[in-house]
Amino acid sequence: MIEAERVSVPSPTWAPPTSGDAAPSSPYGQGNRGKNESNDHQIESGSNPNHSWNTRASSGDNSDTDDAINKTDDEQQQPPLPFSKARCIALLTHTTSPFEQTLSLQTVVIILPTIGEALSIPESRLQWIVSSYSLAFGCFLLLWGRIADIYGKRLIFIAGSVWVTVIIAVTPFLPNEIAFDLFRALHGLGAAANVPTAIGILGVTFAPGRAKNYAFSTYAAGAPLGSVFGNIVSGLIAEYASWKWVFGASAIMAGAISVLGIIVIPPPPPAVTRALEGGGDRKSAASVDWIGAFLVTVGLLLLLFALTEGNVVGWSTPWVSALIVVSLLIVAAFVFWQRHLEKSGGRAPLVKVSLFGNLRFSAVMLIMCVFFASFNNYLIFATYFFQNYQGLSPLQTMLRFIPTGIGGCIVAAVVARILDRVPTVFILLCGNLSVSVACLLFAVPIPPSTSYFAWALWAMLLSVIGADTTWPSLTLFTSRSLPPEDQAVGGALINAAGQLGRAVGLAISTATQTAVMASARGVPVEHAGGMEAWDPPTLRGIRAANWVNFGLGVASLVIVPFAFRSMEIVGRAAPPSEKSNADGGEEGIMHETKVNEQKRPEPADSGDVRLQQ
Repeated sequence: MIEAERVSVPSPTWAPPTSGDAAPSSPYGQGNRGKNESNDHQIESGSNPNHSWNTRASSGDNSDTDDAINKTDDEQQQPPLPFSKARCIALLTHTTSPFEQTLSLQTVVIILPTIGEALSIPESRLQWIVSSYSLAFGCFLLLWGRIADIYGKRLIFIAGSVWVTVIIAVTPFLPNEIAFDLFRALHGLGAAANVPTAIGILGVTFAPGRAKNYAFSTYAAGAPLGSVFGNIVSGLIAEYASWKWVFGASAIMAGAISVLGIIVIPPPPPAVTRALEGGGDRKSAASVDWIGAFLVTVGLLLLLFALTEGNVVGWSTPWVSALIVVSLLIVAAFVFWQRHLEKSGGRAPLVKVSLFGNLRFSAVMLIMCVFFASFNNYLIFATYFFQNYQGLSPLQTMLRFIPTGIGGCIVAAVVARILDRVPTVFILLCGNLSVSVACLLFAVPIPPSTSYFAWALWAMLLSVIGADTTWPSLTLFTSRSLPPEDQAVGGALINAAGQLGRAVGLAISTATQTAVMASARGVPVEHAGGMEAWDPPTLRGIRAANWVNFGLGVASLVIVPFAFRSMEIVGRAAPPSEKSNADGGEEGIMHETKVNEQKRPEPADSGDVRLQQ
């Protein structure tokens, strides 16, 4: 539990004006009670295990509070859209960066053998076409998130989109393996700038309520849709045209996102600008912690590299374990450095490590890590089953993943409607259970000749239910736990947790698969060999890996009720009396504001929340 402290922060959230107040200039502006009253408010944070989202404050001596309480739930929960519906829809459409990121990754996975033949890349090194992208993406998320929060999310998103467009357009014309892998890493560098800033843009643009729920649900649907359309685009182009047009199609899409971003992304809301510019040493606050950036980037790079290569060169290789130890020491040094900066009060740290002192926030990051390991592994080993074991073509494999795209659209629309009505714990339990069952269907000994429609179709639908319920719930929680000036860092944190889970989970599942295949073939692990069509050891290895994936899903499922046992509804717009926390976040989810329901006066120097109407 984080010790309660009193801080002064600009109020970042929208609040409806009351009679006699000045109307705000935008949904994020703050009206004034009087011309001499400051826009800052004093907050006393605390942990209240009995607090719920339905709590209402009451005070007989505070007419402003009574007016806010007397408003209907719809008035309190559904702030007006910040722009026209058309502009909001366009903003949602282009900030679904997971769609473009997943599509770019999936299109390359399908055509890996073709690229290998064209550039004479050995099969043992083909994985680096994908791994170089993933390494750069995962390692630079936190740095780009912090830079975006300092210099502007709009600027970094557009710059990242333009960078990605140019890199993708050049990549297919590179003549050799080294240059190709290098530009794939540069592509990941640009994507790392896009993804956290997209979450940050949505977090500060849409006020809490149904519009914000739709925004994050649409964002969440991007990943499964990108995977499906990536399979479709890559399969069709590989079948009827040159593989280079796969990159051409991705470049055209990235270019369209760049142009659309210039048109529809708004400048930062006034409250965010005030939060970044007001108070303290501006030069110190608005500077990048380059030492921390170096430590975390190098540490994650070495860790992800070791985890990626461990399954290739063998886990018994001495330098693999040595690299893991060195990487963990560097990450530990990063944590101590961030804590030093946070306590010294000088330059702002890259990440406030005190956030992880809150058990709920830490649990959410752990859920994201373990869940993403399970879900990502499900997609990979389902592809192995269809393409490597059943011997299907890329186009035939793609057709079997179409239900995830269609189902993803439906689930995203449903989830957006229930995020402000159903307790988050039930949504997350449903999502984590769905992915666990999807993995289980590929793990149990169902005859592989059984019709796809009898079991695999249902596994596909369950997997997308899991992704499109869990992802928006966790990202929305993270967004509402942090102040507007830290929204991009929050997006980076949640994505970095997912990337770390992906790398660790894939390493564990692949090691299990290889060991089972080697045992079935009666050979040492280093001579296990590759997967073969309709080969019994191959099937046993895939099923063993899916048992691991099922275990990861169950582990995530077990954490959920402990993290969200207070039955809060993360998508509900809380009344103004609850719209603050110790770190300046929107709704006080992470640091729950203690609300006294008894009548009491509000002295000027008290630690109670001062409502800004």
